[in-house]
Amino acid sequence: MKKINNINKVFTFLAIAVVVLGCERGLSDDVQFASFPSDGDIFTDAPVGLTDEFFVSFDPAAGANPDGFGTDDNEAFEGRSSIRIDVPAPNDPNGGFIGGIFLDRGNGRDLSGFDALTFWAKSSTTATVGLAGFGTDFVQNKFAVARENIQLSTDWRKYTIPIPDPSKLIQEKGMFIFSAGSNSTNGFGFTFWIDELRFENLGTVAQPRPRIFSGQDLIQQSFIGTTLGTTGLTQTFNVEDGSNVTVGVSPSYFDFESSNIDVAFVNELGQISVIGEGTATITAQLGGVLAEGSLEITSIGAFDFAPTPTQDPSSVVSLFSDAYTDIPVSRYNSFFEPFQNTLGGVVPVGDQSIISYTDLNFVGIVFNDVIFPAEAVAPVNATNLNTLHIDINVQEALQSGDRLLLQLTNYGATETVGSYLINGSELAQDTWVSFDIPLSSFSGLTDLSRIGLLLFNSEDGPANPTISNLFIDNIYFY
Repeated sequence: MKKINNINKVFTFLAIAVVVLGCERGLSDDVQFASFPSDGDIFTDAPVGLTDEFFVSFDPAAGANPDGFGTDDNEAFEGRSSIRIDVPAPNDPNGGFIGGIFLDRGNGRDLSGFDALTFWAKSSTTATVGLAGFGTDFVQNKFAVARENIQLSTDWRKYTIPIPDPSKLIQEKGMFIFSAGSNSTNGFGFTFWIDELRFENLGTVAQPRPRIFSGQDLIQQSFIGTTLGTTGLTQTFNVEDGSNVTVGVSPSYFDFESSNIDVAFVNELGQISVIGEGTATITAQLGGVLAEGSLEITSIGAFDFAPTPTQDPSSVVSLFSDAYTDIPVSRYNSFFEPFQNTLGGVVPVGDQSIISYTDLNFVGIVFNDVIFPAEAVAPVNATNLNTLHIDINVQEALQSGDRLLLQLTNYGATETVGSYLINGSELAQDTWVSFDIPLSSFSGLTDLSRIGLLLFNSEDGPANPTISNLFIDNIYFY
C-alpha cells in the first residue's frame, strides 16, 4: 500500500476563495476578456513567434539527443530554409533518439480559428517519425494531440494533423512536438526536413469519429476510493486527400458523463473517481459527437486491504508497501515484448495503492540498471537479507492446476535466476494470503548481491496462463 498525498483541501480552499471574492462585486457589462494572438505560422524560413530557444529537447537523461536539431539553408520546400533533424543511431553516445517541443514566446495563441496543423516534410531515406503533434508545453499538456508513425519519403509531401476541437484552443503555448528514432531504418541514423509548419483552416477536415477505451465497451469491477484512468482516447478524421487520419487525444478534449454520479464521476483530466457502491457507465462526447466505447464500473464497496506489515523498518528493503519507504523502481509492469499479455500496474485506492494485474501470463517488476538503461535504478543487495514477503489476492475462481511462479534475477558478474512455485491450493479467491519466502528457497539463485527483477509467471506451459487476475501488495525483502 503506497500513500498518495491528498491535495483536495488546497483546491477546495482556492475554489472557495474565488467564489467568495466573486460574490463581492459582479462583472461589468463592459468588461474585456483577454485575447491572444491568432497567428498560425510556426516556421516559414525562420521561427515565427517562438521562444529564443526555438527547440526544447526531451530530457537527455532519458536518452534524448539534443544535438541533431537545426536549420538548413540548402534545403527547403518553399523559400530559402527548412528545419533539419538528424535522427541518431541507438548507440549514439549523445542519445539514441531525438525529440522535443516548440513553444510560443508569449502567453499562448488563440488557435480556435484553425482546424489542423500542417507541414511539408521529406527524408534522406524512407523512414517513420514516431510522432508529431501539438499541445505539449511540458507544464500542463492539457490539450496535447499526437499523430503516430508518420511515414516519410524522399520527396516533399504535406502532412495534416487535425485539431479534435478547435474551440478548446484559445490560449495554447505548445506549438509543435516530435519524436523520432531509427526503428524503421534498422538502427541506421537518417535526416529529415520540415518546412512551412503552420496551423491552417483547411475546411476539409470532416467525419469526426472519437473513441474512448479504443472503442471497446469494457466492464470492470472496482472499489470505493479507487481512481481509474480513461485510456485509448483517439479522434479520426477524413482529410483533404481522402485518407483517414487518427490522432491520440488528451482527455480534456472530451466531455465525459457518468450514468450514476453517486457511484463514479469523471473530471476534465479523464480521472474516474469511484465514490459509492453500485454500477455506473462512463461515456463521452467530443465536439458534440458521441464517442465510441464505454466503461461499465461495478463498485462492490470498500476495499479490503492486505494486513499491515509489522517488520522493523530498519531491517526492510521495500519494493512496494505503504508501511515502508520504497526503493526506486523502474517499472511495476515490465511490458516485455512481444509475448507478455499482462495489463495493469499500480492502482490508487483512496489514499493508498495496490498493484493490480489483469490478463496475466507473466509480468516483471523491474529495479535494475540493465533491462531499461534509460530508466536505470540501483538493484538490491540482499546479501544480508534472507526473506521475501508478498501479499497476494486472486480475483477469480481458482481451479486445479493453477499456479504462480515467482522468479528473482540477480545481475551480477554472471546473471542467475531463482524460482519459487506457489500452487493454486496455497492461494484464495478474494482473500489476501501472505507469503514469507526464504531467499534460499528460490532454486538457482546463487548470488544475492544485485537482485533487480521480480517476475510473476502464471503459465503452465507456453501460452497457457492459469491465473489471470490478481492484486499484489507489500513486496519487501527483510
